[in-house]
Amino acid sequence: MPATLTVKIINQSNNPLPAYATPGASGMDIRAFLSSPVILQPMERSLIPTGLFVEIPGGYEIQVRPRSGLAIKQGITCLNTPGTIDSDYRGEIKVILINLSNEPQPIQPGDRIAQIIVQRVEQAQWETAETISVTSRNEGGFGHTGKN
Repeated sequence: MPATLTVKIINQSNNPLPAYATPGASGMDIRAFLSSPVILQPMERSLIPTGLFVEIPGGYEIQVRPRSGLAIKQGITCLNTPGTIDSDYRGEIKVILINLSNEPQPIQPGDRIAQIIVQRVEQAQWETAETISVTSRNEGGFGHTGKN
């Protein structure tokens, strides 16, 4: 059984609170809080409100990620993915959506537009150094292991 964390939330929308759809789910769907549909034209992006405000405990963040069903069925995904909501942010959660399809795509009030994941984070403390360790990969990156 996963550990649970209590997070304060204000829901100014008429949508249900985000919830896990299955016992093994790591993300909770969030919904569009709109008074009327938004039509995303091909390659158009829009900031979609959710009506949700959260008080994330210190040492945690919320990540905003795309929904796979929305991506495959409508070509809609999130920009700035994963989006990070820091523990000291108190504004409304909004999602940057983009239409990557060739057709206009509607976002209806109450549509599930993204998923959020509550994630533990640590802050790093830099230690300046003259050298760092060598590995078998070393500077290899950007496809250095080949196509296969």
